[in-house]
Amino acid sequence: MGRQIRVFEHGRLTLHKDAFGQKLEREELARLYDFNDRNDNKYFTGIRDGVKFSSYVGVIQIGGLTIEVLPKSDVERGDENDLERWHGVLLEMLRICRKVNLNAVSEANLRRRHHSILELYFEVYLDEVEQLLRRGLVKKYRRIEGNATSLKGQILFSQHLQRNLIHQERFYTKHQVYDRVNPINQILLEGLHAVADFTRSPSLRQRAAQLIEAFPFHARQRIEAHHFDRLNEDRGVSHYQRALSIARMLLLHYSPSIQSGKDQMLALLFDMNALWEEYIYRMLVRSAPPEFEVRPQQRKRFWENHTVRPDLVVTRTDGDSSTTFVIDTKWKILDTSHPKPSDGDLKQMFVYNEYWSAGHSMLLYPTTSESKEVLGHYWSQDETGEKLHACKLALVSVLDEVGKLNLNIGRSIFERLSGIAN
Repeated sequence: MGRQIRVFEHGRLTLHKDAFGQKLEREELARLYDFNDRNDNKYFTGIRDGVKFSSYVGVIQIGGLTIEVLPKSDVERGDENDLERWHGVLLEMLRICRKVNLNAVSEANLRRRHHSILELYFEVYLDEVEQLLRRGLVKKYRRIEGNATSLKGQILFSQHLQRNLIHQERFYTKHQVYDRVNPINQILLEGLHAVADFTRSPSLRQRAAQLIEAFPFHARQRIEAHHFDRLNEDRGVSHYQRALSIARMLLLHYSPSIQSGKDQMLALLFDMNALWEEYIYRMLVRSAPPEFEVRPQQRKRFWENHTVRPDLVVTRTDGDSSTTFVIDTKWKILDTSHPKPSDGDLKQMFVYNEYWSAGHSMLLYPTTSESKEVLGHYWSQDETGEKLHACKLALVSVLDEVGKLNLNIGRSIFERLSGIAN
């Protein structure tokens, strides 16, 4: 079944055992270095005899080794129970942000203590492809050029004369066929091969092999980003979108061995800052009172071709009047006893207040413990000398009282927004 390592974001893995007895082998470390070099060193940094992870979370698989990188919203590095807790938090965040449809995963697998995130993606993908095969794979027109025993389509005379001088019963033609051999289905097939190559589960490997055999063609093709860019997002293939989105992640983050003897590598990693922002947005929309409207990532021109873009703009309407709030989410660890925003963050929020005519803004940080909050005012004055802008540093608990992902976080944020305006 292979080895599994779990580590928190910004944590380290080296050739030497850590507190949990986890370590890398030299070949695994070399593959990580190679992968990071090809991705602008954004996922982790190389350190002596190891790597230090950044703010990306998710899963990396190298041969028989699976590395899960988990989020953490406080400084304390916990025990194995803490690792399991944040594994569950990450899965729930991915579900809410629609990065994976966990509703399709069997309850038995969700209860498995050491089931990796990657295996869950594999199971969802197999379920999706199985449904598409049962429904019938989409057909498309494609052009075929070559010899045929009957004349159909357009005959290509120069090639016909070159190849059929002594085979007058053949015709070299170019014509169209309508079948299931098309780029969309080719991507699905290659995704199945990726699952078969990487899964540690015998049952998932068997399912992948059976689905491969059920395909109407078996020719292999290397899939790259441009193959997804060329897909037509027409209504006829809308039911493919979930399978294609997982296939995209699997195939574009697949790092095949260039030299024989090296372990293949697959990585599904998510920027925790972006995941936190999307999670907050979805939870606010879910719990918004009728008088509130939540809008994500609005842009306004700032200087030349530069723009400014707050994470969230919230508007409260009360009759003919309205109040605008600007929220910027920060997945950063603060000293919760004396929280203090950076000068850069404060200046950024001042600009947002000015451009969105918002008198109230919020820097939103995660926490898992009791903490203070800071409400301050900018020294920006109108003709009456009154201060126009307020900015609050707020900390919201990622976990609920039983240690699971806090699903009431949206309600808590709205309460804090009301506290700014009053």
